Amino acid sequence: MAPKTALPNGNGMANTASQKAAVASKRTKTDAKKLQDEALLPTLGTMVCHHQLGIAANLVALVVLTHIFFPRARTRTAKFLRLSYYNPETNQYACGTDDLPFVLLWTVIFTGMRVIVMEHLLDPLARLGGINSRKGLNRFKEQAWLILYYTASWSLGMYIMYHSEFWFNLHGMWDGWPFREIGGTFKMYYLLQWAFYVQQILVVNIEEKRKDYTQMLVHHIFTTALLFLSYGHYQMRVGLVIMCTMDFVDIILPSAKLLRYLGYKTACDVAFGMFVIAWLVTRHILYMTICWSIYHHAPIDIAPGCYFTPNHPSTPNSSYSSEPLLFLPKSDTAAFEAHGGNKHWTNLLTAYNDKNGPICWDPSIRHYFLGLLLSLQALCCVWFSMIIKVVYKVLSGTGADDVRSDDECDEDEDEDEEEDIEHDRTSSLINSVTTCAESGMSVMPTPKEEEVGADALTFARLNGASQRRQQARRESTRTSGISIPGHTDRKDLLGRIGCDKPS
Repeated sequence: MAPKTALPNGNGMANTASQKAAVASKRTKTDAKKLQDEALLPTLGTMVCHHQLGIAANLVALVVLTHIFFPRARTRTAKFLRLSYYNPETNQYACGTDDLPFVLLWTVIFTGMRVIVMEHLLDPLARLGGINSRKGLNRFKEQAWLILYYTASWSLGMYIMYHSEFWFNLHGMWDGWPFREIGGTFKMYYLLQWAFYVQQILVVNIEEKRKDYTQMLVHHIFTTALLFLSYGHYQMRVGLVIMCTMDFVDIILPSAKLLRYLGYKTACDVAFGMFVIAWLVTRHILYMTICWSIYHHAPIDIAPGCYFTPNHPSTPNSSYSSEPLLFLPKSDTAAFEAHGGNKHWTNLLTAYNDKNGPICWDPSIRHYFLGLLLSLQALCCVWFSMIIKVVYKVLSGTGADDVRSDDECDEDEDEDEEEDIEHDRTSSLINSVTTCAESGMSVMPTPKEEEVGADALTFARLNGASQRRQQARRESTRTSGISIPGHTDRKDLLGRIGCDKPS
């Protein structure tokens, strides 16, 4: 009887084990597919990151060659290559949708230019300065690129503002609105700034994410939205003033970081002190002064109503003559509403809808701009509180750990010197989907070979290589924090903010 009872039990155990194995196999395949789907976008971003120059060069070449060899297409390709809406009578430029291709092309150009400058100009300079580690090179190149761009943009913006009616005159930003036409230099500056911030959105999404990724992404999106809306509502003057005010800090902080990387600690301390003062003055005093002008001066200097251009079909005639009525006051409620005075979004996008059409000003429109500007001010307050926290810890003699630095900045820099800094090129997909470094410009070393199962060969597995290396480094005996025992160690302060992007 014993053999008869043992046989059914054995078959039952075998069936149970078989069912568990089937369920486990199905679950493994489901999890592997889920991981692969979730990692698809990061993988594409990584591949774009590694081929930024090639993609940019091909897109620019496509537009240029099409413009040269296909005359029939020049009416379209010309929008990418030059400023649109030139008025020979006034020697100025209007605004409209044809400016968007120009912004798009320069977004691509900035992407390729960034790679060229960082790899072929800044990389040799960094090595000449004694920087040899991969991470050190990446940080130097990234900060030096920001210095070059913001120095150029801030200088050009200050030049335009110095030769304008609103130089140290807040009311000049509003008197004479709407400014349907602007000078070529002013227009070029505004569109290039727009393209740069669009490119910054691309950069933060294709390169390795940092702890302040969300803040930086929100900052770039809000800045791009402000540029888009101010251009559509002919409020470029106030946009120029804000950008000049904000860009000044973005020159000083990267300069302080470069001085630290090069070992000039005293100069680094001086630059950091200048940075703290400049941040407070420009981003919290001058910036809020401009916001106050938007709230208080704009409703006074701009008469509420609808503004028309001569000889436009929508321009109404005066009640007393056949002369066109170029201004319709808001007090004429019925006519004001009939011409779209209460349609705020339509008026905010007038330059894109009908550049010669009527544009109406209602004081409540300024709240759209103030909402975005004050949101940026909130981000600046968060960042400044972190900076003050670092300063307080240094002055009080306690250790200063930078809460804004990313995980990669917490690793031991000495270990970077052991890594291969040569540019290994490979056509293998497995080797090409490694995560970009801090600046995304230097090619990562060839990954180590290891035996894995077929189910493990997912994109998520490949993208996790750098995470495993970082985890191993964080488990090393050396820690990332530093202790500053007294006031004489203030020279290390930049070490605690040297890995972030505050603007």
